[in-house]
Formats: sequence, C-alpha cells, structure tokens
Amino acid sequence: MLNANSCLAVFVMGISVLSFNTFTLQNDLKQIEYQDSLCVLRGYIGYSVCAIVNYSFVLQALFQYMTAVYPHYLFYQSVRSQILLIIIAWIIGFTYPLEFLLRDEIIFNVDNQICQIPMKLSFSITYMSFCIFIIPILVIMFIYIKLILYVKKISKRVVSVNILFRAQRELKMIRRTVILVAILSTICAPYQTLIIISLFTEPPKYHFRIAYVFLDLSLLCVIIVLFQFTDPVKTSIMKRIRRLSNMIIPTIS
Repeated sequence: MLNANSCLAVFVMGISVLSFNTFTLQNDLKQIEYQDSLCVLRGYIGYSVCAIVNYSFVLQALFQYMTAVYPHYLFYQSVRSQILLIIIAWIIGFTYPLEFLLRDEIIFNVDNQICQIPMKLSFSITYMSFCIFIIPILVIMFIYIKLILYVKKISKRVVSVNILFRAQRELKMIRRTVILVAILSTICAPYQTLIIISLFTEPPKYHFRIAYVFLDLSLLCVIIVLFQFTDPVKTSIMKRIRRLSNMIIPTIS
C-alpha cells in the first residue's frame, strides 16, 4: 500500500514536471512573455507533489520501523490505518503551499517561463524548504538511525531468531528508502544551493531552468530505483515485456 502510494506520488510529480516543461517550451518557441491562466496553479501543484513524494518515503520508513520494533502493534500494519496516514500526508502536501499561494507569492518569472516563489530572503522560501526537504529528510534519517541502534541492541541479547531476522529485514528495506532520499538530496542540491545563494545575493538569471534540469534528472533516478526496489511492480512490468516479446517474435518469423 505504501509502496503504491510512493509510485503514485512520483507519477503525479512526473505529470507536473511534464506540464512545466511543456509550458516553458511553448513559450520559448512562440516567444511569449506572459503567463497563462494555469501558471500559478501549476506552481502550487508542483510544490504540493514534491512534498507528497518526500512524505510518502517518511511513511515507508515509519512503517518499517514500527514493523521491526513493535511487531505486535497491528494498528499501523492494517490497510485502514495506512490509507488514513496516506490521506493525511496528501492533505498536508496540498495544504502547506496555501501560505504563499493565498499571499500571491507564486509569481511568473519571465526569464525562466515559470510561476514560482521568487528566490530571495523571505519567510515563504524558508518555510517551503523546511516543508519539502528539511523536515522529511531529517525524520527519515532519525528513524534510520533509531532502527540501526535497535538492531545492534537486540543482536547483543538472546532473542528469538525471528525477531532479529525481522529487524534486519526492515533495516534493509528502510536502507532502500534512505537511498531514494539520498538521490533526491544529492540531485536536488543545486536547487537548495540556489536558494542559499538567493539569501545573500541575486541568483543567476536562469536559475529555475538550471534547478529543474536537476529535478528532472532526480525524478528519472527515483523512478528507476522505485522500479528496482518495488518487486511487485518490477515483476508485473517484466511479465508484460516478456509477453510482448513473445508476441512479436512469432510475427517476425
């Protein structure tokens, strides 16, 4: 359920990024220097889905920690509770940008052909950075460290083999989540660097274009890693590819 939520969030983010790129390309080709009616909405959705993707990884990390440390607490493992937490995460994702949306801080940048919060020292840019990047990354790393300490602790005691195996398995799963977050953090670092630069001086003219090149790259990497780590999705897609190749080969023959 939580893996499916992450895949859905990344898919929606992909649509959002495609919408950004299509609008920018059209305006560049037609040399249009004004925004369309959906520009601000695209900016709002872009900020929302970025947060939703990162918080979907937080939910996965939390699930793996609870399964390893509190296996008898079945509340978090139930489908109903997972759906509830997913809904809450999506509500948070679509609610937090209202702070700068309602204050009309998502504005059109002519040079970059995009509607975003201006990169300058302001509460909104700091608030956005904390909500999208800093809080989810710190929470995931905190959970990861806690689980490492737990595995080390129980490995030194006489415990059931099943308990130790389950904890080690969940540690391996949460390590995959950390890899995803590390990819996002590393490739999105230029965006964060531009934000830091904007706190002290004027950012480069095409700063948003530069940032979104790295965002596109990070999204591609996340899709590849999700495909590799999500066994049901990987198995389903590989079956379809094999079925398609089996249909094509007789036709060619």
